[in-house]
Amino acid sequence: MRSRFIPLAAIAAAAIPAPLCATVYMTVQQVQAAWFPNQALIPDDRTLSPEQMAAIRAHSGVHVLSRTVRSWHAPHGGRLFVDRVLGKHEFITLALAVNADGTVRGLEILDYRESYGGQVRDPAWRHQFVGKQDGAPFELDKDIRNNSGGTLSARHVTEGVKRLLATNSIVFGAG
Repeated sequence: MRSRFIPLAAIAAAAIPAPLCATVYMTVQQVQAAWFPNQALIPDDRTLSPEQMAAIRAHSGVHVLSRTVRSWHAPHGGRLFVDRVLGKHEFITLALAVNADGTVRGLEILDYRESYGGQVRDPAWRHQFVGKQDGAPFELDKDIRNNSGGTLSARHVTEGVKRLLATNSIVFGAG
């Protein structure tokens, strides 16, 4: 006679949600080639001091998530940052290209892990940041158009850009 009981391991396995898969849209190498064509970018990662972290937070109004800044310097001017911001539940990896004068050259979402809110990948939405610089107004729903169904992602990407522009000014002396 067969048992009508389900093994405890089967119940536990069914209760664990399946992990979300990250969708990778671009690699760092693809972004480098697109925004800095025919230039070999030079890695220039930095570890922020507590004083730098405090200065970035005070200047941008945005909390610094990591002491490590991933960036590359372009020989003909400009810098590429790769960073993460929190969407609603998962991290969003973004790339921000900045011109030598500190203005945004481009913003790209490298990978996105949320099941909704991916409107931050819309080229027209990302284009709002082009030409912005440290100290420019960055208020969601006022200076930056929001995304219906993706407010937290839009807010956090906007804050991430604002924080990276402050980092560019404070740490790298650009802009």
